[in-house]
Parts: sequence; structure tokens; C-alpha cells
Amino acid sequence: MKRIAARGPRSYLAFMRWIAPFMICCLPFSVTAHPHVFIDTGLEFIVDESGQLTHVRVTWAYDEFYSLLVLEDMKLDQDADGVLTETEEQILSGFDAQWVEGYNGDLVVFADGVPVALSGPMEADATAENGRIVTSHIRAVDGGGVPAAALTAKAYDETFYTAYEVTRPVKVSGPESCKIDRIDPDIDAELAQMRAFLLTLDANYDLEENDIPLVGESFATEIIITCPST
Repeated sequence: MKRIAARGPRSYLAFMRWIAPFMICCLPFSVTAHPHVFIDTGLEFIVDESGQLTHVRVTWAYDEFYSLLVLEDMKLDQDADGVLTETEEQILSGFDAQWVEGYNGDLVVFADGVPVALSGPMEADATAENGRIVTSHIRAVDGGGVPAAALTAKAYDETFYTAYEVTRPVKVSGPESCKIDRIDPDIDAELAQMRAFLLTLDANYDLEENDIPLVGESFATEIIITCPST
């Protein structure tokens, strides 16, 4: 099993968490295109003996504030110790796996440049770690599998309402010879570009009639998986 560990202590999530006040300060009106939920993400690519990607397991660790809101709304962790009982975990499991039709799970995967169709979430479970909700689910590749020779993946919400950072482990379950690389975004450059755009707008800009650019992908880490052909 090949894996890359979580990123070190210098995290670009810190940059993303001040995007909201940054944009508000730049503009004479309220901006809604900034993260409201922050998720640390992990990915497991499951490759069979024939070199086919068959499943992707996704792990989401929600930020403390959002976790608190969910737990309070569902009346869980009433003793506020940040630990869930087995019964509470069962109640929580699947709370984020009720997807509307057409939702891509904020994950895109490509095999040799071709989009990979994935099923909806299966085997959803949930727990809590130090007060943060951590969930996982597995998604099957439609058709049974695709060659894993050249895979790329990005976890992002194009509207940037949710900010994903790949800080949890990324691994391949299957051939030991598979290689994992990552390309992290240039946060400073992306913020500079965003700021330049925002400064072109004025107080009469109608957010209802004019869509804010879908910037989520610009802040997404690209995961690259290469597995030798068998």
C-alpha cells in the first residue's frame, strides 16, 4: 500500500480562512463567495490486481465550528466531551451522504484525462476526533473499473462555499509500485488574481444577476496517481 502522509504544520488553510474578511475589505458590498465550511480531506484509491481503479474512499474532517453546529442540531455529544458513543456514531453516520441528484461529491477524478464516473456514497460512517466530526464513504467506479496507469483527482467545491484541504493521508490500496504525487496551488498568486478581479467591481455590481466566478478549483490540490500497467 503506497501512501503520502498529511501535510506539515505550514498549512494553506490558514490563508483560506482569512479570504472572507479579505474580500469584504476589498469591496463596498457583501461578498458571499468565500468558504463557510472547512474540511480536511483524505483519499484512498483502491486498485485491483489487474491495475484497475475500482473504488475511491473519501474522508472528511469538518472544522470545529461546523462540527459543533451539526452535533448541537442532532442533539449529540450532550456532555460536550468531544467523544461520541457507539449509538451516537450510528445516528451521525450518513448525515452528509444524502446527496441531491447530480452532485459530484466535490470530487473529480480523471483516468488518462477522461472523467471517471463514480457512484454515490456507500458504507458511510462517522465519528468525532477532539470535537471534530470525521466521516468517510466509499464510491465505486461505474462499469467496475478504469485503468489506474494515469489518474488525477481534485477535491473542491467550485462555489467555494466549502474549502477542502488535502491534509489527511492519501494512499493507494493495491500495487506497491503505484506512485503518488501532489501539486498544491499557489495561494499567493490565486489571492492576488482574486483581489485584482474584486477591485474591478463597484458598489453597483449586482450579485444576484451576476455570478461570482467559480474559484474553488483554483485553490484545490491536484493528486496524481501513476500505476504501472500489468
